[in-house]
Parts: sequence; structure tokens; C-alpha cells
Amino acid sequence: MQPGKRNRRVSSWHVIGAQLAHFRKQAGLTQPALAEQLGVGEDTIASIEQGRRSLKLDFAIELDELLGTKGALEVAVTKVPKKERYLVLSQDYVDYEQDAVSLFWYETQLIPGILQTEAYARLVFSCHYPPLEADVIEERVAIRLDRQKLLERKPRPILHFILEESILYSELGDPETTRDQLLHLRRCMDLPFVTIQIMPRKTPKHAGLAGPLVLLETQDHDQLAYAEMHLRAELYDDPAHVSALMQKYGMLRSQALTVEKSVRLLDALLAALLGETCPAQHTWPQAAPPSTGSSPATAATRAAPASKSPTTGTSPATATVTAATASKSPPTPPPSTSATPR
Repeated sequence: MQPGKRNRRVSSWHVIGAQLAHFRKQAGLTQPALAEQLGVGEDTIASIEQGRRSLKLDFAIELDELLGTKGALEVAVTKVPKKERYLVLSQDYVDYEQDAVSLFWYETQLIPGILQTEAYARLVFSCHYPPLEADVIEERVAIRLDRQKLLERKPRPILHFILEESILYSELGDPETTRDQLLHLRRCMDLPFVTIQIMPRKTPKHAGLAGPLVLLETQDHDQLAYAEMHLRAELYDDPAHVSALMQKYGMLRSQALTVEKSVRLLDALLAALLGETCPAQHTWPQAAPPSTGSSPATAATRAAPASKSPTTGTSPATATVTAATASKSPPTPPPSTSATPR
């Protein structure tokens, strides 16, 4: 199914959203007034009423009590088919991701989507099987790059990533794509609001054998967890489930290389790829300049202060990496943001 076509069908969430809007108006409340009474953002109410965001069960119960609807919303939420619920969760995740206060991401196979270059993202979607049509690939690339606006948002989110070391040595695509992606990842390491740790290939214990994981904190300070499988994705909001996954992530942080060692590992790998012997003494080569400008991720790396350093300051290598190749700006994305989040 192509991204963007899903929202043309009226889902259970659209119906529930319309019910909420009706009950709110019957109670004589505006969206801002209802949001204020519930202690949430106005955009949260608007998104639910428009069917763009699912209504969580505990929130439905709270709304029923406030609006005097005698459990109508609670019953409606419990009757949403599981099949339909899974379809909306990826959309939910993207919405939450863009507004997140903090994001903690463990990845096993790929560079996380919000840190990908345009060429790397295109390569990832070209590996999809059954194969995607060329126009679908371009649509998904545009959506993925549009998500990188998170890196330019103010106030800045706190972003933490744990990447398996094998990701850095993956030889997907051509050498130039790999080199440019690793250079971009190195630039991201110097962003003051981004922390990246590498999980070594040799480790006595590993808390992440169950697969990738994303944890986030919303603007309303709710804690959510997101996990993808082959045919579906799940967004967890149950406090017990999220707590267990937060403990898992905490153990992963302790098992991964320190930030300083992670930086040195990537510097050594880049030096080997570029034929250099010491990254601190040489300048990274320039790639062909982009024809249409920089992607949001690249713009953020250039605009951020260069003062963050794992030691005592920015090394010559870091300064020259910042000037290295940048991703091209994405085409205008379609309205839907329902592409696979990773």
C-alpha cells in the first residue's frame, strides 16, 4: 500500500474523533478549553478529533468523566479492531516523534531514519521486497527526509542513539553512499543535543537481542515506546511495558562503548575508508556540492555550535568533517507521513 492512500478511508479513529468533537460541542467547550481542563496540548485534541491520532483508553475514560458521556468513548476505543489499530500506530509514532521532548533509539541493522542521508534512505527503500515502484520510493524518501525537521526544531529535543557496530561496516550500495552516510553520522555526533554510542560486536552480554527499540517523551511528559516488526508496528503506552523497555535501554547504554570511544571508533573507520592514517591531521575530501541545497539534517549539523567534543574541544577532524559532503534537499513531501518510521 502506498503511503498517503491510507487516510482516504474512513477509519474507526475518524468516527471516534467525530464523536469526541460532538460531545465536546454538546458540553459547550472549545478545543483549547477542553485541552486546558485535561492538561494537554490543543493540538492533541485536534489530532484526535480529526482521526490523525488514536485515542488511548485511559484518556477516553478521562474524557467520558469530564464530558459526562457515560463510557461512550471508552467502549468505542475497546471495539477498534486490532488490525486497524496496527495500521494507525506508525502514523501515531511519526506525530509523536516530531513533538518529542526526548528520543532514545536502539538500532540493529540501519542508520536511524532521522540521521540518514538522502542517498542512503533511497538505498534502504530500494532493498524493499517485494520491490517498490520508483515513484513510491521517491515518495517515501521525501517523507523520511521531512521527518528530519526534528533536528531543526526549537526548543531542541534530546536525542540519544545506540547503534550496533556492524551497521558501520555494512557494505550496502556503492562506496560513496556508505562514505557520505558515515561522514554525516560523524557530523551528527558533534550536535550538542545528539548523543551516539556504538554497541561493540564483541560483548559478554547484550540486552538488545529482541531487536530495535525507540523510547520517547511527549510534550505532555508521557512516556511511550515504539517497536517494529515485519508486517506491523506497535506503540506502547502502558506504564509497566514502557518501564520494562526503559530498563532494557538503560542496560544497553551501560553495555555500549562510551561516547568518547564511539567517536574514536568512527574516526578510525573513516580514516581507513578515506586512506588516511590519522583523522586529526588531515582534511576530509570534499564531495560534489549538492545542486539544490542541504537536507534538514545537514542544515542542523552546520547550524549547531561546534563546541561539543568528547575531549577538550572540536578537533581539526571534526571541523573538516562539518565541511564535507552534504545531502541534497528533499522534494516537497506529500501530505501523508505514514511511511515506515525507521
